[in-house]
Amino acid sequence: MNIAEYSIKHKVISWLFFTILTLGGISAFNGLGRLEDPAFTLKDALIVSTYPGATPQEVEEELTYPLEREIRQLPYIDNITSISSNGMSQLKVSMKSIYGPEILPQIWDEMRRKINDVKPTLPSGVSSMQILDDFGDVFGIMIMITGDGFDPVELKRYADQLRRELELVDGVGKVSIAGDQQEQLFVEVSLERLASLNLDISAITGLLSQQNSVQQSGQVMVNGQTLVIRPSGTMSSVEEVENLIIHGRDTGNLIRLKDVARVFRGIAERPSNVVTFNGSQAISLGISFIPGVNVVEIGAHIEKEFETLQSIKPAGVALNYFYNQAAEVDQSVHDFVISLAEAVVIVIVVLLFAMGLRSGIIIGTVLLLTVFGTFMLMSYSGIELHRISLGALIIALGMLVDNAIVVVEGILVGLKKGRSTLQASVDIVKQTQWPLLGATVIAIAAFAPIGLSEDATGEFMGSLFWVLCYSLFLSWITALTLTPFLANLLLKQELTSEVQDEDVYQGALFVAFGGMLKFALRFRWLTIASMFALLVLAVIGFGNVKQSFFPPSNTPMFHVDMWMPQGTDIQQTIEKNSEVEAYLGKLDHVEFVATSVGRGMQRFMLTYQPEQSYAAFSQLTVRADSRENMFAMLDDLENKLNKQFSQPTFRLRVMEFGPTPASKIEARISGSDPDVLRGIARQIEDVFYADAGARNIRHDWRERTKELVPQFNESKARRLGISKQDLSDTLQMAFGGSTIGILRDGTHMLPVLARLPEQERVDFASVENLRIWSPSLQTYIPVEQVIDGVALEWNEPLILRRDRKRTLTVMADHDVLGDETAATLFARLRPKVEALPLPEGYELTWGGEYESTNDAQGAMFKSLPLGALVMFIITVFLFNSVRQPLVIWLTVPFAIIGVSVGLLSTGMPFSFTALLGLLSLSGMILKNGIVLMDQINIELDSGKDAYQAVFESAISRVRPVSMAAMTTILGMIPLMFDAFFGSMAITIMAGLGFATILTLVLVPVLFALFYKVKPVTN
Repeated sequence: MNIAEYSIKHKVISWLFFTILTLGGISAFNGLGRLEDPAFTLKDALIVSTYPGATPQEVEEELTYPLEREIRQLPYIDNITSISSNGMSQLKVSMKSIYGPEILPQIWDEMRRKINDVKPTLPSGVSSMQILDDFGDVFGIMIMITGDGFDPVELKRYADQLRRELELVDGVGKVSIAGDQQEQLFVEVSLERLASLNLDISAITGLLSQQNSVQQSGQVMVNGQTLVIRPSGTMSSVEEVENLIIHGRDTGNLIRLKDVARVFRGIAERPSNVVTFNGSQAISLGISFIPGVNVVEIGAHIEKEFETLQSIKPAGVALNYFYNQAAEVDQSVHDFVISLAEAVVIVIVVLLFAMGLRSGIIIGTVLLLTVFGTFMLMSYSGIELHRISLGALIIALGMLVDNAIVVVEGILVGLKKGRSTLQASVDIVKQTQWPLLGATVIAIAAFAPIGLSEDATGEFMGSLFWVLCYSLFLSWITALTLTPFLANLLLKQELTSEVQDEDVYQGALFVAFGGMLKFALRFRWLTIASMFALLVLAVIGFGNVKQSFFPPSNTPMFHVDMWMPQGTDIQQTIEKNSEVEAYLGKLDHVEFVATSVGRGMQRFMLTYQPEQSYAAFSQLTVRADSRENMFAMLDDLENKLNKQFSQPTFRLRVMEFGPTPASKIEARISGSDPDVLRGIARQIEDVFYADAGARNIRHDWRERTKELVPQFNESKARRLGISKQDLSDTLQMAFGGSTIGILRDGTHMLPVLARLPEQERVDFASVENLRIWSPSLQTYIPVEQVIDGVALEWNEPLILRRDRKRTLTVMADHDVLGDETAATLFARLRPKVEALPLPEGYELTWGGEYESTNDAQGAMFKSLPLGALVMFIITVFLFNSVRQPLVIWLTVPFAIIGVSVGLLSTGMPFSFTALLGLLSLSGMILKNGIVLMDQINIELDSGKDAYQAVFESAISRVRPVSMAAMTTILGMIPLMFDAFFGSMAITIMAGLGFATILTLVLVPVLFALFYKVKPVTN
């Protein structure tokens, strides 16, 4: 008893299987997590260290280099990039893509230990070090908190209240705040007043620091109890600081701090990051989710929590959504479910017309049950509903009916020959079950390079493989069990008891195809030569197909990166940012404009790369009301923005689906001498500028900046008892302010900043008016007595390194609004750049989209040979032959003919998703070829002449192969209009359309050639 007979005779078990798939699938679908993109681990950590007063070169040599050297010893490292700037080192450590979320926490701990080991050897001036291994956290919901009349400190307090409450919502992982301003306690000490009292400012700063320090004061035992001794005097308010008593040196009188200084609270004058929303200063509140949750449900819970918290919201404060992943996911999943439903309906309608009502109902029902079963397996394995998994289901739809079509076709033929439904079902299942299994495994193996790829792109697209694996394997099971069961219920035995084989295939389609096949078999060498000629033309034509990595996102948001000249004060950047923001806000079709000055936004999308800290940088994010209006707006801005604002440079960027490099084209020059690096960079920039298609040309070392260097006279200073540190402290007090302690206000700790009053804060042109305390003379003297003038010098503001080598990167982008892709522009620029002579010791490497594409394809092609070998071995096992598998495999390369025609005619680029489509196409071709080859063997085993067996096998496979192709092709129609899957859909549709002819014509012709089959002569 084979499985078909068992399914038909055991109706209760079949109905149970039917019910489990239906109810279980619906239940699983409703319980599946919903995400915008698949869960993905960013394998980067950021190490930010401060070294106040150090030059970029000192930071590089004394801080960055030791950290790089120590971290590089870890075996997990892929690359280390660093930025050394004035007083700051920023290291970005990227781990190899083979390490997943399970092992990364252990790697980060090991890296921390390495850093802790090197800390004692670093300079004593290194004041702080942050290790951000959660740098890759995605805050799917980002809210901008604004309020008219509210200062940043008040907004921050409200944001803190919200954070405490939101962290308690189920499904919320982390709540982060950005754009908040550091509140400080300013102590403006008057040097004139101090001089009149003959007081040293260092005595005041020392007293403030000591007065508020937390010190252990001992403990005493009284009557057997231990009592802690804790003196009073700790200051926690402005009034207490003002009333701090200072002892006068000459008079012996006691004076208070407020007699010589003004004490008040305020925010830092040079913030590191400022966020605005529609022109109002804002606090950014980012909310991330724990893995595996339904983002739509958690979004609803957060909305409900906001309603509950209305009572604590101050009047005038507004909560504005910058990005709401819950709403985006809801819309995205809704659109994809509609596309899935459309594809199912298209497939079923095609089957109804092509195979009749009852056959169409059987195959359509089996298709739905297979999809439901796939939802159950997705739920079991923790795969959420998102762009990739739903796209995989649509891709699989056409293939899911292939097995059922073969079985139903066999049953129909058996019925026409007079067999009962049971007999016909048993015969066709017995005949095809193992070939269909082999063909299904091969179709699954075609996607194996995606699932087995160790690259980041492989992790991003991995669910595509698993969903296809589950659905295709399940389609084989349902074809052998539920298809015969339903056929027994719905299909009736034909009245005619004996029908000849040739009478079964008398339709117009079969007659027309038969004539074409006879011609191809008769002129087989002409057929092969024609196919090879088409293949050569297709390969040549493929060279004209546009190449790309990942397409722009559906979300109608774009970024305007604004760069002021390097060295610009952040206050000047803020001022210019306000002007540009106001200009963008007045444009038509703009929903909002949000900006972040000093660095990028919090990571609100998986593919968004936040810019690191630069005072001269601002990013303006604009949301349009539609994708079409967004591109029209970009076109307008590209022409007008630079004309409207002359000083800053702008870079317009659209959001993309996949991993996004900093720039599309990156030429990296490595070497030791900054002057030589800049010289080579100028030559590369000249090449880029000479090409009209290049945009946003720049390099990451930016412009050199000026610095003022007071010439310290050591001999004069020593006689006055003044050290270089005394001079530095005095200058810092005058031109910045010195942090001298902390004021504790509940849970808030305010830095205490000592500086001169505004009227005494001089510009550097009148530095001679500045006075410094002389311990030898016990009085203040002019600073000019210890310096021999002030020199103006140029320096490198940024020193960037990659893998411990100084590396300058020249960057450019293609025109995002034009037809040309980045790969096309790169192909033109690359030979010209590589033709430039490089000095000895300097090397050129390429980054950008070229590197990302090569990494992704390299990781995928690494597993491709193994997948291809497994597929070939399966075909050898199926046929116990080498020649027959070769016949099938030789048809695969010819699919490029249809792919080239499809992509060239539609203008679609060959993207990474199109490459996946091409791999899947090979599996579809092999699957159809296996079914046809198996039929040829069956006909030969029945004793027929070889030519007749080949001819009749091809005729008998016309309907199942063409129906399978048609359902796949038409099922792809909803994906044609999707930005992400469009090129993949065209690749599969055009390739499979031509591959159907390949299978039905080229396989018989090649078989006839390999086995020297001659036409029968009557």
